[in-house]
Amino acid sequence: MLAIQQSGERTIDRSELAKMMMNLFAHWKLSTEDQLELLGLSPTNRAALARYRRGAPLAQNRDLLDRVGILLGIHKSLRLLFPRNRDLAYAWITQPNKAFDGMPPAETIKKWGFSGLFMVRAYLDKARGQ
Repeated sequence: MLAIQQSGERTIDRSELAKMMMNLFAHWKLSTEDQLELLGLSPTNRAALARYRRGAPLAQNRDLLDRVGILLGIHKSLRLLFPRNRDLAYAWITQPNKAFDGMPPAETIKKWGFSGLFMVRAYLDKARGQ
């Protein structure tokens, strides 16, 4: 099954997306609860994360797939902004940021949901000069 395809890019299956997200969450050092919230999943749905960690494909759910696409876009922007400092690129999401009233970007996403995802993504796009 196919999940995300952007113009000119290869198609990525939902299993690969799950693996990418679990790796990214590990790099970001997010708690299980934070991971669930960023994905828009119920705090009691730890079983879904366990399945994704074992390589199961992401659910065929538009909300989930949209969130994953934005989170991966945030990661890409951070890697472009901090190409020589992976530690900073990975820590940025959990560090307080004046742009978000002193909240870490991950907290902004948790507080505002989809709007928070768009706020963080737009902030990074602007920082990259887009």
